[in-house]
Amino acid sequence: MPFRGSNGGWHTRGMSQSPDPGGPDEPCVLLKLGEIVLKGRNRQQFERILQANIHNAVRGTGIPVDLRQREGVILLRVADGEQRGEPGWTRAAGQIAERVRDVPGIARVCQPLRVAKTPAAVTAAAVALTKGRTGTFAIRARRRDKRFALTSGQLGVLIGREIQEAHGLGVNLSRPDTEVFIEVDTDEVFVFTEGVTAVGGLPVGMSGRGVVLMSGGIDSPVAAYRMMRRGLRCFFLHFSGMPLTGPESIYKAYALVRGLDRFQGGSRLFVVPFGKAQQALASSGADRLLIVAQRRLMLKTGEVLARRLSATALITGDSLGQVSSQTLANITALDDATKLPILRPLIGWDKAEIMAEARRIRTLAISELPDQDCCTLLTPRRVETRARIDDLHRLEGRLDVADLADTLAANAQEYRQENL
Repeated sequence: MPFRGSNGGWHTRGMSQSPDPGGPDEPCVLLKLGEIVLKGRNRQQFERILQANIHNAVRGTGIPVDLRQREGVILLRVADGEQRGEPGWTRAAGQIAERVRDVPGIARVCQPLRVAKTPAAVTAAAVALTKGRTGTFAIRARRRDKRFALTSGQLGVLIGREIQEAHGLGVNLSRPDTEVFIEVDTDEVFVFTEGVTAVGGLPVGMSGRGVVLMSGGIDSPVAAYRMMRRGLRCFFLHFSGMPLTGPESIYKAYALVRGLDRFQGGSRLFVVPFGKAQQALASSGADRLLIVAQRRLMLKTGEVLARRLSATALITGDSLGQVSSQTLANITALDDATKLPILRPLIGWDKAEIMAEARRIRTLAISELPDQDCCTLLTPRRVETRARIDDLHRLEGRLDVADLADTLAANAQEYRQENL
């Protein structure tokens, strides 16, 4: 496993240091870290978890990768000699870059050319990368290795002059059409013209584990993504209306978890048939309290499952005031149902914001597919917006809800990542 040495240089356990590239310029992937670089004494723990997550993510591409790290940067190189050289290098690097964009903890993904540590090699790469560009350009040079013969300013002047002579582009340092980035490191120089924004946030697994109450709707997948981005490993719990409904909602939950799995890997979905429990609640005289009582039972079931999975929080897609069950009084009544904290990352979001985020993470189209949601079954004509906790306790006492939650959790059917 790669690690960062105390002197801040590149280090990799079990492999030799990379020599100056002597052949053709090598396409590779350069990852810029976000808030991890702001961490203090436990920063190396964040970095180790991120490195493991990157390895797990890239493994799915089938491309062997060498990983090296220094302050705020991770370098990924294609390790397979058969893929070295154009076009294999470029294609493999592109596949790697596309995959790691979805790994939380990475702020930006760049695809530079890794070139020999000489002014001539750097200049030639910059001129080649700007061929066919129009408008203006600027050089953004950074010299991490102060032993390099030219300063950042001198390097910028040299490369800028060559690009002007080769392509006739104008210089605009404040708002250029093209930016050429030069990063001088210990063993090599990286030259690139752009990068793409990645997920950012913290590495999954750094913040513990949580159980997401995953409906087939728009909100809960977005809530799960927001918590994964904060370093929480998420398990998914779906309540279907079976046997009162068909399996359509299960298919949707399955598809949603499979899509979200690219952010964390190893996802596990648990499905609970909830129809008979809903009938029991309706027959107990819940009336206007039925929706809140159902949600409390879901949370209690989630708490039982969380204990089994060593998870320490529940996550929901609640947004304050969005529906009748999400008034402040009803949210307070839901919090009373469990001793675990209930995380609500969307509590202050409106529907338009949630839909925009769902579209961005590519879950919206799945969530909008038709299905029969268990929460719409047996819905009373009027829903209580100010549920009283004492009334809910009396209702639950008639049904021995704690035992019912244990039974529901025990009957959960699990779908593991390899089946997603």
